[in-house]
Amino acid sequence: MRYILLICLCFVFLNCKNEKTLEPRTISKVEIENIEEDSTYSVRAIDFNEDYIYYGSADHFGKLALNKELKINLTDLEINNGKNHFRYVHTYNNEPLHFRAVKEINETMFAISIANPARLFKLTRKAEGAKLVYEEINDNVFYDAMEFWNDKEGIVIGDPTDDCLSIIITRDGGNTWTKIPCDNLPKIKDGEAAFAASDSNIAIVGDKTWVATGGKNSRVLYSPDKGKRWEAFEVPIVQGLETTGIYSIDFYDELNGYAIGGDYTNPEANTANKIKTTDGGKTWTVVADGQNPGYRSCVQYIPNRNGKELVAVGFKGIDYSNDYGETWTHLSDEGFYTIRFINDTEAYAAGRGRISKLMFQ
Repeated sequence: MRYILLICLCFVFLNCKNEKTLEPRTISKVEIENIEEDSTYSVRAIDFNEDYIYYGSADHFGKLALNKELKINLTDLEINNGKNHFRYVHTYNNEPLHFRAVKEINETMFAISIANPARLFKLTRKAEGAKLVYEEINDNVFYDAMEFWNDKEGIVIGDPTDDCLSIIITRDGGNTWTKIPCDNLPKIKDGEAAFAASDSNIAIVGDKTWVATGGKNSRVLYSPDKGKRWEAFEVPIVQGLETTGIYSIDFYDELNGYAIGGDYTNPEANTANKIKTTDGGKTWTVVADGQNPGYRSCVQYIPNRNGKELVAVGFKGIDYSNDYGETWTHLSDEGFYTIRFINDTEAYAAGRGRISKLMFQ
């Protein structure tokens, strides 16, 4: 009886293991469906839930209903274009604020403006308008990316206003935000900052957080405990100019991560612009060196593919890897700034003049 039980257990184990084994696949093309087009848009930040796409653009932030039957209460700061698409326009000195970082948590949207002053707004689904929950006035202020650990705790990172990167954190669902003192953060190096290119400078897995910096010096900052403690890791990515370094970072799990960038003023250059880690960010290796793609502004792991498959986008096109980022296939010349996956074959992407749905085949 004992041996029969062991045989049964082995059979169950092998079956479970086989269920988790993914069949190899190769994506060879991408179909693009434009959801919203407007030549005035410059969208570098998107998020979504089942009902809306949330985004940040050059002169507003907004939400676009995926279900056209959804209704939203209008306020004097909202503009309805007739398709249940709502724009939230906020100004300073009669000039519209520019938003490059947004996040949706439990049907609540957060959006922070770049440059001085930095203003962070919270918009709930039932609210009559967006509420200002944080403001920072400084000539050097410039916030680049936003992410949340859970529905209570979130983080926004930006360029230094002192001798450290700017990092603000909420622990109460975004009602209040506190800036981390420089005494609690790694000191910046000469010319080190961050890029507001795709709202993907931050990667989170559980309590662990990685933040990508760029410029004359580019590094990865790491926190094991939701922003309480920090250290910095060196990276071998191209750097030395204000326009070089990491533009985007993503982690599939606590060990495996990928970062991409380069120099947007020299987008064809493909030397040392793609790096990966297998030890949680402590050490990084240059991959696909001297191979395309060149500069890209956003890289994301395709979900539920065991960390093997990635997609990178930039204004020069869309690229795909199915071997952990070691080699890449160019799928399209269509340009986008940022991308977020819905599942393992569909994603939303945004760029100049449009928000689109991408279907990978």
